[in-house]
Amino acid sequence: MTQDERVYRVVVNDEEQYSIWPADRDLPPGWVADGTEGPRAACLAHVERVWTDMRPRGLRERMGQLG
Repeated sequence: MTQDERVYRVVVNDEEQYSIWPADRDLPPGWVADGTEGPRAACLAHVERVWTDMRPRGLRERMGQLG
């Protein structure tokens, strides 16, 4: 099976950082599925749409407290 034929899941960690992970593998510790699953390109497009601020959640929160 080629990389383009695999099914992927979009995953997110507690810092609200996104990635994709092969759907046939167990999720790595600290990551949860966000409910999106499909071809690699579709998953990457979803990540691009939803992950608009690349800063980790903790940094965003600290910076918000300063402003």
